[in-house]
Amino acid sequence: MLTTVSVSAREKKDVWPDGTKMDPWFSNVTKVNTDTLGKRYILTEHGVKSDSTIVQTQAIQAVIDKASKAGGGVIVVPEGTYLSGALFFKPKTHLLVEDGGKLKGSERIADFPILETRIEGQTCKYFAALVNADNLNGFTIAGHGTIDGNGYHYWQEFWIRRKWNPQCTNKDAQRPRLVYISNCKNVTVQDVRLQNSPFWTNHLYRSDHVRFLDCHIYAPTKGVKAPSSDAIDIDVCHDVLVDGCYMSVNDDAIAIKGGKGTWADKAPENGPNKNILIQNCRYGVVHGCLTLGSESVYDRNIVLRNIDVDNADRVLWLKMRPDTPQHYEYVTVENITGTTGSFLVIRPWTQFFKPEDRTDMPLSQCNNIVMRDIDMKCNNFFDVGTSDKYRLYDFTFEDINVSDKRNAFDAKLIEKTKVKNLKINGSSL
Repeated sequence: MLTTVSVSAREKKDVWPDGTKMDPWFSNVTKVNTDTLGKRYILTEHGVKSDSTIVQTQAIQAVIDKASKAGGGVIVVPEGTYLSGALFFKPKTHLLVEDGGKLKGSERIADFPILETRIEGQTCKYFAALVNADNLNGFTIAGHGTIDGNGYHYWQEFWIRRKWNPQCTNKDAQRPRLVYISNCKNVTVQDVRLQNSPFWTNHLYRSDHVRFLDCHIYAPTKGVKAPSSDAIDIDVCHDVLVDGCYMSVNDDAIAIKGGKGTWADKAPENGPNKNILIQNCRYGVVHGCLTLGSESVYDRNIVLRNIDVDNADRVLWLKMRPDTPQHYEYVTVENITGTTGSFLVIRPWTQFFKPEDRTDMPLSQCNNIVMRDIDMKCNNFFDVGTSDKYRLYDFTFEDINVSDKRNAFDAKLIEKTKVKNLKINGSSL
């Protein structure tokens, strides 16, 4: 059982929630100098036009392929708008979107080939993303320009489909992601603006040592909303750092995934997520600042700290699927300010779930969850429901001062709850 952390230990920022030492890699927020990555391949110097009306997928891919064959280099998107379908980066190639430059996705799904990929906790046939990187070491996306998914027509079609068929799923609506990074290591995405994705904005799968530094991630939450435009989905990954980013999307900001289904813990393509650090970020409107699930099997050592929240729906959301064995443990949320609808949410998640018979189905559980140094305005600080499908224990609430319209905190709902210096609506508990 994790005991209450002392003040001196709390001041040590190099320790994971389970007490293990954090690798020094997580302290390195130095930006990649793209001048050191090889020859610059400026699109307009290789037959690509600055024209927002023509799709130039083949011409841009030819530049990537040329750079790879020559030993690598940096694909430079200069000032202007360049329309494209799916692009596939090769070993030792990188992407630099310069200030004033925009790589913009095609609004035609036909420009995104169907291939075996990973979507919603399953390995299946689906559409490629706009920017794809698979099995690369050291891949970098940089620059102060924009990668724009051009999602408006995809969003319109999704809502039309959903109106026609309320059971329409994300896979039923044909939409590409913005960035898909799979089987990669030592990846940095820095400074770039990632916006208007038709579907998930950034998706990491089976990758490690990935950094998002000072990125601006946006999709509209008013008007024609961008459905399922998650900022960053982390799927069977370890050693991931998100630092200094702004996120405002029409779904979860950081979603920890890894598999779904009654036998999800037995499938080799699924797996755990561990050693995830999200810090120094700002949030606009999002469904959840940090969400574990809904497609997740085992998550350990997840830290969200030093963030400011501007009217998010939830801060920490633990989605519990009755059809999936799940275990979330050693999660710390600390030094959080701002406003939110709900702070902590734990409820069964039953959207599109498919329970099946399994005699040895493990009981899902959440344990060693720590919330501390919280100063927020909330509609509902403690939105927790119990179930015979999961067990909750060893939660810590420490140094918390919140306003709470619902005022529903009940320590008895979670086994072995520890409370220290918790103040709700001015009253100490």
